Amino acid sequence: MLGAQLRRLRESQSISREDAGYAIRGTHSKISRLELGRTSFKQRDVADLLTLYGITDETERETMLELARRASTPGWWHQYNDLLPAWFEVYVGLEEAAITVRTYEVQFIPGLLQTADYARAVIRMRHATTPDEVIDRRVELRMHRQQILTRSEPPTLWAIVDEAALRRPLGGRDVQRAQIEHLIRVSALPNVTLQILPFEVGAHAAAGGPFTILRFAEPDLPDVIYLEQLTSAVYLDKQSDIDDYAAVMNTLSIQAEPTEATPALLKTILKEL
Repeated sequence: MLGAQLRRLRESQSISREDAGYAIRGTHSKISRLELGRTSFKQRDVADLLTLYGITDETERETMLELARRASTPGWWHQYNDLLPAWFEVYVGLEEAAITVRTYEVQFIPGLLQTADYARAVIRMRHATTPDEVIDRRVELRMHRQQILTRSEPPTLWAIVDEAALRRPLGGRDVQRAQIEHLIRVSALPNVTLQILPFEVGAHAAAGGPFTILRFAEPDLPDVIYLEQLTSAVYLDKQSDIDDYAAVMNTLSIQAEPTEATPALLKTILKEL
């Protein structure tokens, strides 16, 4: 996120990577690595780049420098580096920093709302031959991620879940029933909004599959669209992409059942499992 913001500032001033690199005693390739988030940030380098890009407002500079400090500080998830592919480690960090998480899921319950047993069933599908102790650590990681929902200043989670995910008995009937009961409880949290997209809607706006929109407190930082694939992920932060996905999410929220109907719908599904 910091790299993307530095890139936008540089481009807005029509400054080349070569000139930016010279300003921090580096090369154009170093600027490229910084802007792609592939190397750590030094406070001095960020400060010099902000000066070069004409950012003199102290509040704006401090916001960027604080981002640089956070970007260089290992998060709690680094203890799981042996399990996390690089493309997902990025997501965990962004999720931790977000103030709003909007997500649409068609096949699974969103990770932030899964029970441990349900998470274990989902993870086992992808890692069928993995030893139990490794599966346990993966489940532990997912449960740790969920702590953001109950921390002192939690993000807002707005999840739209396809009815198919609620009826697919992953891990067996008992696991799925416990998962639905958990959704009934967690959807009562003041910072959690859960909507169900019923089968009867038919074709809907999210024809391309599941996605997540992350929003951050810093006003100058763009939203990030997260698209997970089998062995990789795509991160989008261009305004045109953000606008398109935000429009789809807004349409889904209209097509889905209203929030106040969620508890009754979950209880109906629970009775039918």
